[in-house]
Amino acid sequence: MGFRLLRGGRSAAEEERPTLTDLYHAHRLGLVRMAVLLVDHQDLAEDVVQEAFTQLYQRHGETLDDLDNALGYLRTSVVNGARSMLRRRKTAREYVPPHEADAPSAEDHAVLNDEHRRVLVALQELTTRQREVLVLRYWSDLSEAQIAETLGLSRGAVKSTASRALDALEKHLEKVR
Repeated sequence: MGFRLLRGGRSAAEEERPTLTDLYHAHRLGLVRMAVLLVDHQDLAEDVVQEAFTQLYQRHGETLDDLDNALGYLRTSVVNGARSMLRRRKTAREYVPPHEADAPSAEDHAVLNDEHRRVLVALQELTTRQREVLVLRYWSDLSEAQIAETLGLSRGAVKSTASRALDALEKHLEKVR
């Protein structure tokens, strides 16, 4: 009764569950983009996202019961990984003399117009929590409740942080013009 010979012995419910591979193909790029905005380096962002997927696999295996919970776990893991990466970078900079950043490439200038660059620079001027809230809200298009869950904050803290962050962003952009 529970055996399905043509399907390799798995029930229909087991076959319809999303797998970690499905989740990876559907959401990896968006998570990398989110992480880039948090850590400001693509290679580091890719490492953070890869580590999040690795941790999810080690904890739950290939088959996932609930895609929303797995995606929420990944978002939280990426934000926490980005925080850890930034802490490590800060610690490393305290012991190593800072070096001048490489000049942006011609490709960077071609891809981003001047206004986008100004917004990205202004985003880096915000506090870490403000940047996280704005990235999750406007880049990842999460609701206040999802942001609160991802960052471990109350919804009120998310609202006030977003409001202060937008005010600071606006003031910085006005100053640059």
